[in-house]
Amino acid sequence: MSNQGKKTLRNRISNLYRNSNVGYNVLRPFYKIYEFGLKLIPDKQFIEWYFKRYMGYSIDLDNPQTLNEKITWLKLHDRTDLHTLVADKYTVRSYIAEKIGKEYLIPLLFHTKNASDLKPENLPDSSFIIKNNHDSGGYLIVKDKSSVDWLQVQKQFKRNLKYNFYYSTREWQYKNIEPRIIVEELLTTENGEIPNDYKFHCFNGKLAFVHVDIARFGDRRRNLYDANWDFIPCVWQYENGEKENKPELFDKMKSLAETIAKDFIYARVDFYSVKGHIYFGEITFHHHSGTQKFKTPGCDLKFGQLLKLGIENE
Repeated sequence: MSNQGKKTLRNRISNLYRNSNVGYNVLRPFYKIYEFGLKLIPDKQFIEWYFKRYMGYSIDLDNPQTLNEKITWLKLHDRTDLHTLVADKYTVRSYIAEKIGKEYLIPLLFHTKNASDLKPENLPDSSFIIKNNHDSGGYLIVKDKSSVDWLQVQKQFKRNLKYNFYYSTREWQYKNIEPRIIVEELLTTENGEIPNDYKFHCFNGKLAFVHVDIARFGDRRRNLYDANWDFIPCVWQYENGEKENKPELFDKMKSLAETIAKDFIYARVDFYSVKGHIYFGEITFHHHSGTQKFKTPGCDLKFGQLLKLGIENE
């Protein structure tokens, strides 16, 4: 079987496990054995294996060069309590309110540690998004709560609360987050669409580049722009899309991102610009866990040379 075929099979099994009651019940015993085995692997050994699995070559952790290599190095060597605080999608709200102001927070509508609390009477009649605070990428968008199977949602988020994202990627900041469910207002544009989010990649406290995902729920495209909003001809996972004009609030978002990122070697700070207002999305310390390939030769190394870890031989 080809590598792409193996990846497709893994994704199907993962989706079956996470999104199907039958799949969950059948696969749960096998997954618990797999999870137990993961916990026995030392972080360095796991990180080296993980990198090679997704990038196709072995990483030299003593001399990382590319952006993905350096992000991977940070997974092993850059671990503080502050990373845990701000990786938590619930506790980061207090941090952001103090750092740049509570006016940049997406309105929080509900939060709980008990998935059984996810029921219509506890939730607003307006559109909202349900997330876990302790993982990456999991969410449910609700535009009409009367059309939702809430028992299924409760089962899904109950499972999510048991999952420790750290063991599958070794992104240490997730290890000690107290699991919680949060419900936020769903941001939409004037046309009722999900807005683009602007992902500010900051190196050593300064903006290096921004990436913007276009049509995330359709024919997904991605553009990269430098700190002055000049287009960067790099293809990173997704093909380039139509270039867009510099956002009206770009300079303000850039300033806010650098304020947040100044305490970190590398941080991706996400913002939304909606109806003339800036909203903070999240902070990510290891974009795609340091394993997202550039399709354009040289870009990975180019960006890696800009990020300084303090171990480089000048």
